[in-house]
Amino acid sequence: MFEIDTLLATDEGWRLFAAAGAAVSLALFSFAAIVAYRRQNLRFDAAINNMSQGLTMFDRSGRLVLCNRRYIEMYGLSPDVVRPGCTVRQLVDHRVARGSLALADADKYIRLRDSELEDPSSPGQVFEVPDGRTIVVTRRPMAGGGWVATHEDITTRRQAEVQIAHMAHHDALTNLPNRVLLRERLEAALSRLRRGHYLALLYLDLDQFKSINDTLGHSIGDELLKAAGGRLRECVRDTDTIARLGGDEFAVIQTTISEPADAERLARRVREAITAPYDIDGHHIVTNISIGISLAPNDATHSDQLLKNADMALYGAKSDGGGTFRFFEPEMDRRVKARRTLETDLRRALANEEFELYYQPLVNLERNEVCSCEALLRWNHPERGLIVPAEFIQLAEETGLITPLGEWVMRTACKQAATWPDDITVAVNVSPVQFKSHNLVLTVVSALATSGLPPRRLGIEITEAVLMRDNEATLAILHQLRALGVRIIMDDFGTGYSSLSYLRSFPFDKIKIDRSFINDLSDRKDATLIVQAVTNLASQLNMTTTAEGAETEAQLEKIRALGCTEIQGFVFSHPQSAEDLGRYFKSRQDKATSAA
Repeated sequence: MFEIDTLLATDEGWRLFAAAGAAVSLALFSFAAIVAYRRQNLRFDAAINNMSQGLTMFDRSGRLVLCNRRYIEMYGLSPDVVRPGCTVRQLVDHRVARGSLALADADKYIRLRDSELEDPSSPGQVFEVPDGRTIVVTRRPMAGGGWVATHEDITTRRQAEVQIAHMAHHDALTNLPNRVLLRERLEAALSRLRRGHYLALLYLDLDQFKSINDTLGHSIGDELLKAAGGRLRECVRDTDTIARLGGDEFAVIQTTISEPADAERLARRVREAITAPYDIDGHHIVTNISIGISLAPNDATHSDQLLKNADMALYGAKSDGGGTFRFFEPEMDRRVKARRTLETDLRRALANEEFELYYQPLVNLERNEVCSCEALLRWNHPERGLIVPAEFIQLAEETGLITPLGEWVMRTACKQAATWPDDITVAVNVSPVQFKSHNLVLTVVSALATSGLPPRRLGIEITEAVLMRDNEATLAILHQLRALGVRIIMDDFGTGYSSLSYLRSFPFDKIKIDRSFINDLSDRKDATLIVQAVTNLASQLNMTTTAEGAETEAQLEKIRALGCTEIQGFVFSHPQSAEDLGRYFKSRQDKATSAA
């Protein structure tokens, strides 16, 4: 064996050993460099072949230097053709042959390449591949000549963008244009409107939709809206636009009509289509529609005003009872402004305590004495004076102000009635909207507790409209109030189509016969027979009857003869302020004391 110590014992040995070591080191370095280079190439190859975009690189003469696997797969090309040295023209012809580039686009493709290379800031060129995909090609020049290009498939992104744009302009439920797109198309249609032609904007609102939604559920309501939207499509031309504005409100732009009567004919077609019965999940549904119509250029030439006018016309149609159509009239604008002013004043009146209660006495016909008083709301307007409820209650209900206003009435009536003689009751009218707020029972309990008024001395007056909203929920509230000891009174009895059925569903303490029957007692025999029948029925059901609106002595005697328990009307007293009523009770008590 050769000993390393023997070699290193001489100077020559040291030189030979050093030379051999240097040669080995050089060989090892070269090998390491080759390995590193190959590793780098492998990493580079892995990187470009795993890109999500297709990649190509061309030299200054327009020949392919390299391309990645994604590029080959993206266009279904052959690696035997697409290889280093392939020219741009050969590549383009191959793509045409493989169907990934239309023949008509081949020359355009090369021209766009040249223009893009001249402008390095270009965002790229978008191409539609014959199979429906969308590809964006971006080219960038390289130092020393040539260029590199990336090919990105943006089909999914473009589809998402289209979908997002569609969603931004269409209603998700019905797929109809929404309010944004309606306005855009309205402005475009107005800009194209020619002299001698008209454009009609129709606002549509399904009547009783909320009731259908509440009773049958939102899923049925949604299906009804979709069905109504489908019927609307059948009523208009392709040049017209149907939009859903939200809830149960729709709109139609009727373009290029020759006369306003065309809009009326469309309104009639729409109403006929919408009112036909629907069969949805086994439910037979019938609804009506209210329509407001605004015309350009007669009513307005700008979209905002035209939209506003159509909305006002719709409000006019609904104010007429619904199920009809109305054209915009300038008077509507004045009424809307007056309504807006009244709403502002009403909100201020609540804050400033501008309300007070008047009371109309009810007389027991057997004792000829006041037995109860109905609380009647009055508004002391600082400019208009005393305003009766008929002028503002509907507005209060529509704006939700009826709830705080009703709570004030309940508290005040109980507080003032607590100062009256113990045998006098007070009746307070309660709106259907108050029943929907679900805090009516709490309001009554609080008013009774605060005032000290016994529950037996409080009567709650309701109309048939209360029971029509949500029968089961309303009956539950009425039973809770009855359990407290509060008396329940049905007002305006006889005016509703199902009043008798409500007498079976709830044992009212009192029914008030509507004044329309009392007014006709002297002239119509049928009115007498109806009042007689109601009093007999109430007697059998242990209910008190009150004849409303008695104004003459003749009516009073007739009512007494028919067996009514009580009367309420001008024949005895007009509504009185709380102070005047208090003085009346004090005077009556003083007379009773002196007589004793």
